[in-house]
Amino acid sequence: MQTYLTLEDVSIKLGNRSRSSIYKDIEAGRLPKPMKLGARIYWPEDELEAHLREQRGSGAA
Repeated sequence: MQTYLTLEDVSIKLGNRSRSSIYKDIEAGRLPKPMKLGARIYWPEDELEAHLREQRGSGAA
C-alpha cells in the first residue's frame, strides 16, 4: 500500500527544513513535485525516497 507524506512529514524527513526552502527545492528540481488532493499536497513516499537516493548518488544533495 502506498504511503503519502504531508509537507510536515517531508520537512521532518529533511531535517526540519522550512516550508519556503522545500518550495525552493521543488522549483529547482531538488525535490519531486507533490500531488494536490483537495487543499493539501502530498508526496508518494516511494517516489520521494527514490528521488532523494538519486540526488545523493549524483552528489547533488
